[in-house]
Amino acid sequence: MLSGVAVLLASVGASLGVGAALEVGVARAGEPTAHVSRTISLSETAHLHRTSGRGITIDQPLNEMGSASGTIRGAIYIHLKLPAVNRVTAEVNIYPSGGSITGYATARYSVDGGTASFSGTMSIARGTGSYDHASGSGLSFSGTIQRSNDAVSVHLSGRLSV
Repeated sequence: MLSGVAVLLASVGASLGVGAALEVGVARAGEPTAHVSRTISLSETAHLHRTSGRGITIDQPLNEMGSASGTIRGAIYIHLKLPAVNRVTAEVNIYPSGGSITGYATARYSVDGGTASFSGTMSIARGTGSYDHASGSGLSFSGTIQRSNDAVSVHLSGRLSV
């Protein structure tokens, strides 16, 4: 029975043009379960505003929130830290309808006048709800920080499996 379900789910995924893979597991006392994962070409843009902190320093993180638009829409929260003069790290939390996605990024950081820019990569650490099996690595993570008001623009792109 499970193999028939797997074939059906794989053919539905193929007809929708979505990459699909089947994960088979055991739920309780030998009951088989199936999870079809699909690959999404993620392309998110967000414009955020500061929720706490003032500026980004080695000792002070910059906390931002806004709305992500693109492939997955929802509230987005980013916690930026500056562990070294030319490097930034971030925790990124996106809350689309039906769940959440959390990722961690590292990027090079540079300042040119009133604008700081960053560019690097992000990996998905976990998801909840509809995104419980979310995974991805090597996603592109880039953006700018307006130093006058700490407003952040960010772009995420790459392949996400859910």
